[in-house]
Amino acid sequence: MKMIDIRKMSSEELAKKEMDLREEISKLVFQHKIRPLENTSRTLGLRKDIARILTLRSQLTVS
Repeated sequence: MKMIDIRKMSSEELAKKEMDLREEISKLVFQHKIRPLENTSRTLGLRKDIARILTLRSQLTVS
């Protein structure tokens, strides 16, 4: 997910997207504990997306 796409979202959409990404990470981590994932970089990408969302939300509260 690109920062441009994140900036277009409303605060409610950002909160929902963050929750969805966190759920997806937890599912991937659980699956990885059962059997190794083919694409482990997916969890890293999801964490970066969450960080982008949190960064934007903190910028909006400061402004």
